[in-house]
Order: sequence, then C-alpha cells, then structure tokens
Amino acid sequence: MNKRTFLQTAVAVATLTASAWSIAAAPALTPLKFQLDWRFEGPAAFFVHPGAKGYYKDSGLDVTVEAASGAGAIQRVASGTHDLGFADLSALMEFHANNPDAPIKPVAVMVIYNTTPASVMALKKSGIKTAADLSGKKLGAPIFDAGRRTFPLFAQANHVGEVQWTTMDPPLRETMLVRGDVDAVTGYTFTSLLNLEARGVKREDIVVLPYASHGVKLYGNVIIASPKLIAEKPEALKAFLAAFAKGAKEVIAQPAAAIASLKAKDGLVNTDVEIKRLQLTIDTAIDGPGAREEGFGQLRLPRLQLMAEQVAKAYGTKNPVPANAVWNRSFLPTAAALDVLPKK
Repeated sequence: MNKRTFLQTAVAVATLTASAWSIAAAPALTPLKFQLDWRFEGPAAFFVHPGAKGYYKDSGLDVTVEAASGAGAIQRVASGTHDLGFADLSALMEFHANNPDAPIKPVAVMVIYNTTPASVMALKKSGIKTAADLSGKKLGAPIFDAGRRTFPLFAQANHVGEVQWTTMDPPLRETMLVRGDVDAVTGYTFTSLLNLEARGVKREDIVVLPYASHGVKLYGNVIIASPKLIAEKPEALKAFLAAFAKGAKEVIAQPAAAIASLKAKDGLVNTDVEIKRLQLTIDTAIDGPGAREEGFGQLRLPRLQLMAEQVAKAYGTKNPVPANAVWNRSFLPTAAALDVLPKK
C-alpha cells in the first residue's frame, strides 16, 4: 500500500468511526402513536403541522399521526395500540362511566375545543328558523354523532318537543338533507356546513343552530393519553404537549401554512376547502369566550362537573361519570407556552 492510499484509507476509517460515534451518541427518539378522530381534514393540521416543522423531533419524539379508520381514538388508546388520541370529551366520559373495570381508561390531558362544535343545521326552505321550530320534525345523523347523542341537552335548554330520528352513514348526512329526506341534521358545524356547500347549497340558505350559543356549554374534543404513557413516560407526554402548543400557535396564526403541512402529509387534501374548514374550526370551537376566559388547553372543574352530570343523563350511562378521573392537567405546558390565541 502506497502512502497516498494509506492516507485515504485512514481518513475513510476515521470518518466512519466519527459517524458511528455520532450515531451512537445521538439520543434515541421516543416513539408515540397518535390517533385522530377523523380523516386528514383541516383540524388535523393542529397535529400534523408540529411534525412537519420538526417540533416533535426537536423534543426527542418520533410521533406518528394516523387518520381514523374504523375504531375511534378512545378505543385505540384503550386497546393499548396507541399512546395518544383526539376525542370528544363527552364520549370519553361515557367510556369511563360504562367501563369502570376497563384495564386501560384514557385520560384527557389538554382541551382543544373549549366549546362543542356540534350544531343543528337545516335549510331555510324547510321553514326552520329557531330551535323551537324543530319540534315534531325529522332529524338525521349517524347513531354515534356527538350532536345527536347530546341532543336531549339541546332540546331541554330550548324547549324542543319530540323529534323523529333517521340514522345514516356519515357521507349520506348532508345529501339526505339536501334531498329533503330529513328536515335537519346534527353534526360538527365545520363538517356539515362545508359539506352542504360542496353539494351546491349557498351558505345564506343554511340555518345553523350552534349548541354553544343555545344553552349547551359542553367542552368538545380533547387530547387523550394512555395511563401507561402517563405512568411510564411522563416526560414524553410533557414534551408532546409543549411541541403541540408551539405548533398550535402557528396553525391559528397561519391556517394556510398549516394546511400546506397537511397537504404534504396527504396529497388528496383540497387546500382551499381545508383552509376554510380549519378557520371555521378555530372560530367556532377554539378561539371563543370560554377559551379566552379559561385559557387555551385548560378547563374549569365546576364546568367539568356539570358536564359530567349532563352527559350521564343524556347518554344514560350505567354509572355516574367520574369527573375527577377523566381529566389530568399536570402535564400541561407553562402558561406562556399555552398563550396561543391571537391578541385582540
């Protein structure tokens, strides 16, 4: 071996050795599996964007965000296949009340929708203008729809009489309303409203009766965590929520950029529609008086307790809802980190 070859070999060995040491020295990322409540639509940007910006990785996490397929987030986390998820707090309360002996009971660790985005929607031509007009009408929604499950609370608050329910799969809900098969539907505003527009209905021809402004003060969707994650990897949970909050501030400030991150995740995303859906989500469920008063990500225990009582009654649970068991605020980021809502 000549001198030149020897030097080249020595340099190559040194480079490989340095690379090996670098890889060995780099801390391993903690893998976390996160289950959405639905498809990769506007609201999913809240969870995808921090990953696209590298905030999860910078926090030592390898987060996989999955769209819903079949079982919901509560069932996925409860089964042990996922560490975290995004789910309706009412449904989480029902799970706790009806499954007291379940080995894994997910816990809410951060509030995202301070007010439920559920509403009743009808077409103006139906003659429905107010909640009272719903008495005796035919309403439609999937059997598991959050608005349908909590409709008794809406009806009680607005003195609505008996209604007749028609059950359908989610993709048929707005189609059946447009066809006149039902007089009104329940659903999340940011979903059904845009689906009606996609079917050629003008927004001014749609009547929207939001639960939040009709006497139903329920919290909406929350981030849920597995008790195993809480017990075994509390620092990973803290890191996740801090990275999420950092990304959430950007999502709220720049919805278009957030949807660009979502588009990179799923090429089938309709950019214009999902920007509208995300902004509607922010306006109707996230940046409202409740979040301004209580703080983004947080809740107030008296309101939680009242909600637990209401859910137990509306859902007809086997046992009372254990309000103290469904919520754990100890992993929330600092107040400064949770200051994600724009200044007014």
